[in-house]
Amino acid sequence: MKLLLASSSRYRKELLQRLRIPFDCASPDIDETPLTGEDASAYVVRLAKQKAAELASRWPEHWIIGSDQTCVLNGRICGKPGTAEKAQAQLLQASGQRVTFLTGLCLRSPTGEEFSLCEPFHVQFRELSPELVERYIALEQPLDCAGSFKVEGLGITLFSALEGRDSNSLIGLPMIGLTDLMLQAGLQPLQLAE
Repeated sequence: MKLLLASSSRYRKELLQRLRIPFDCASPDIDETPLTGEDASAYVVRLAKQKAAELASRWPEHWIIGSDQTCVLNGRICGKPGTAEKAQAQLLQASGQRVTFLTGLCLRSPTGEEFSLCEPFHVQFRELSPELVERYIALEQPLDCAGSFKVEGLGITLFSALEGRDSNSLIGLPMIGLTDLMLQAGLQPLQLAE
């Protein structure tokens, strides 16, 4: 079996390596703008499918994994901040709040069949002061992360509780969900592991 991760994210790559199945990586080029009236669940699943589909013609013999994540804060989709100022604004808005993270996942077969899901995960933020947020951003530089934190690093100190079936979702690739999709597609990860 040939496997392709449709992502340039080092975080997703590190997660997928845990399955010990050889894979390639390629970065899809898609427009990630939400559609008018599109809810967050539909948005992340659509982007995951688009990422996988965009690479299908160049990698026709591969099973392709597409994944996309967003943060939903006060009913609004929040993406990667890109700047320290936007990260600070996101984290201060999340202070004391229960925030939902949604990860869309798609496994596309070489024949074009798609298996997909939306994995929710909830985070309860502690009360955060502007000084703590500024210090966190300076130490960890979470500018390329939805929600402006890295749960695998110091970001864990920002939370009082985590709720969901797979904390890997917060890193960008829900491994339990991926295993579910592989099994639905007739692929057994343990048999493919090396």
